[in-house]
Amino acid sequence: MTAVADPPFLVALNLTRRCNLECAHCYLDAGLRRAGDPAELSTGEVKDLLDQIAALSDETMIVLTGGEPLLRADLLEIAAHAAALGLMVVVGTNGLLLTERRVAALRKAGVAAVGISLDSLDPEHHDAFRGLPGAFARTLAGIEACRRAGLTFQLHFSVTDDNAGELDSMIAFAREVGAAVLNLFFLVCTGRGQKVTNISVETYDRVLARAVAAARDEPELLVRVRCAPHFKRLAMEADPPLPVTLADGYEAGGCLAGTRYCRITPSGEITPCPYMELSAGSLRERDFATIWNEAPLFRRLRKPELEGRCGACEYARLCGGCRARPLARSGELMGEDFLCGYRPRGGATVEPLRDRGPTLVWSPEAERRLARVPGFVRRFVRRRAEDHVRALGEEVVRVEHLERLARRRFGDAGPPAAFRRPGPR
Repeated sequence: MTAVADPPFLVALNLTRRCNLECAHCYLDAGLRRAGDPAELSTGEVKDLLDQIAALSDETMIVLTGGEPLLRADLLEIAAHAAALGLMVVVGTNGLLLTERRVAALRKAGVAAVGISLDSLDPEHHDAFRGLPGAFARTLAGIEACRRAGLTFQLHFSVTDDNAGELDSMIAFAREVGAAVLNLFFLVCTGRGQKVTNISVETYDRVLARAVAAARDEPELLVRVRCAPHFKRLAMEADPPLPVTLADGYEAGGCLAGTRYCRITPSGEITPCPYMELSAGSLRERDFATIWNEAPLFRRLRKPELEGRCGACEYARLCGGCRARPLARSGELMGEDFLCGYRPRGGATVEPLRDRGPTLVWSPEAERRLARVPGFVRRFVRRRAEDHVRALGEEVVRVEHLERLARRRFGDAGPPAAFRRPGPR
């Protein structure tokens, strides 16, 4: 009997290949199309998928993306359905269509946040990267529309050798405009991204080191990395280390593809991540839970047999390298992540999580406070709180414990708005 896997922490749902841009790095090879692909999942099929995901867990975050998801006429209906199921809904967009009216409609539908792509603070560079003159100005107008309406937004910065020097400026910009999160993305050579010069090992390491410092030191802005699993190693090696990525704590940082994360293509294929075109199964043939729990591809990723430096590395269980990069370059899913410059030193294996012991009792007030934390981080807050209380030699988690941890991580201002809810759903 196949073991039941933990439910996904994050599901990216590519609703369409249609797009109003033609970005040089697009993994989906999306383009300017007047009509959607007839093979795209229908509104009913998407709603049924969301029902299946929510049946596994209502703490899963759903990212509605594309192409450009705002080109789907049923986006609001889909978002409202997901929100009604208790799922946290984020829309990933290039920002060009985020007018005040559209932002208001997204908020009304229950969208918790939008992720907006911004690849340079130089308008000419951003427009060239995105393939449309004037894209920069329209994206900034979309950011401003979100800010005025109070809709939480993240900025997505795809780092290359050409724009890596802008990282400090981008961090400052994200802070100044009120972004809740700055996500740093690192290209994997798939789709049209095969034609884009990738980042060098030297630049990659330098950017990750700066990201570790920013993730630790920024009081309001959350700086996170995507497709850079050895961020976690660098976080541990920092002085002082970044607390939320210590080996006995936060799970993010390593690659989640096929373990706590998956992507749905517009036609209903499930892949481990957007940069892996290998399908684990079709939603038109099997239900989501069956594919998630039983697909051989996912089982292989959950018990990887890593090769090369990744297989010999003491951080193999904590990091494990990006699986999409060797797959894209050589077709070897378990090959070493060639963008990592670290040379294994033969030390003891670093374990990602420790045995926490029995679950502690939570006071009713602490449970109510926890319910106000968005589902996509709630399990991590629970784990950190229980570890903290055990270290104190106590047996009951109280509100003051949660407040102490929040001040330690975010300062006296508390968590950003994206990590607060007015009350339980």
